[in-house]
Amino acid sequence: GEKSEDTVAYFEAQYSVTTDTADFWRRDTIMFPRHMGRFTGEPAYFRHIIEAASGLMKEMNLKPEDFDYFVPHQPNGRFPLAVAKRLGFDQKQIEPGLISPYVGNFYSGSSLTGLCKVLDQAKPGERILLVSYGSGAGADAFSLIVQDAIERKKNLAPTVEWYLNRKIYIDYGTYCRFWNKIRV
Repeated sequence: GEKSEDTVAYFEAQYSVTTDTADFWRRDTIMFPRHMGRFTGEPAYFRHIIEAASGLMKEMNLKPEDFDYFVPHQPNGRFPLAVAKRLGFDQKQIEPGLISPYVGNFYSGSSLTGLCKVLDQAKPGERILLVSYGSGAGADAFSLIVQDAIERKKNLAPTVEWYLNRKIYIDYGTYCRFWNKIRV
């Protein structure tokens, strides 16, 4: 949002990267998407996330250590840690926004859910690098600055951690019923 007394964080800058990289898709008639194997990682996710994050930092004349948090798209538990390391971010910058180890792939919602997890603990003046990714392929990097309003608004809704802690494990039969794989 814009910088104001009611804004918890504002967008300081943005940088986008797009290419035509077929790495992941779902046809209209198929329930589940398909991956393009080796094209999903390096030429798709890593290339775009790194180009967007590096482009933003170069444009702003900033380095990884200038950010308090790094929140990338999280298709699995390995990719965000690997991309953070390659970009020069340390564990304390990426750990607070990790969501995929707990819930798996949230797809386009993973980076925003990670951002919510970071905002649950962020303090005024801290800088966040958020990088989203979409198959096809493109990445958007955003630099956000946390504002004073975060302190007033933090406890108005349950935290991401609260939602994670109230999960309910289900057995395989229940899972199959949810997906209409078996009839009861």
